[in-house]
Amino acid sequence: MKKLVLLICLLASVVSAQAQFEKGKWVVNPSLTGAGLSYDTGLDKASFGLDVNGGAFVADNLALLIRGGLGWNENGGDTDVYYLGVGGRYYFSQVGIYLGANVNVDRLDRGNHSDTKFSFGMEAGYAFFLSKTVTLEPAVYWNINGDRSKIGLKLGFGLYF
Repeated sequence: MKKLVLLICLLASVVSAQAQFEKGKWVVNPSLTGAGLSYDTGLDKASFGLDVNGGAFVADNLALLIRGGLGWNENGGDTDVYYLGVGGRYYFSQVGIYLGANVNVDRLDRGNHSDTKFSFGMEAGYAFFLSKTVTLEPAVYWNINGDRSKIGLKLGFGLYF
């Protein structure tokens, strides 16, 4: 009996999530990145950051996004990163699992000088619906540019309109 109730609850959550990934819907996704779990090979330090995505579903399950964010290094590190970019997400089977990719322009502020570089990123995550329009979105991400590679975890909220 418990398994049947659990199955019905899971099916109900999938049905309610289905309408949120349709063409014409909008998504806003602020998240915390790194949280001390990312590793930057160029700096040998962990980092912490804020990330914001926003965009529209141009087809069922496919969202195009505009991205922005900033990152700080642990112990007052000497490099901060600010970025703007574009990206996309594809949601599988209407259940909230997604893969994303992005291209960004990174501004690296190293105290006495600054650099601007292009970076490429990928992410995989899950949109867990707390209500019809609000999600909790844990994800794993990877970002690389010419002199650094970063792998980390992030946790965000999604708002689907």
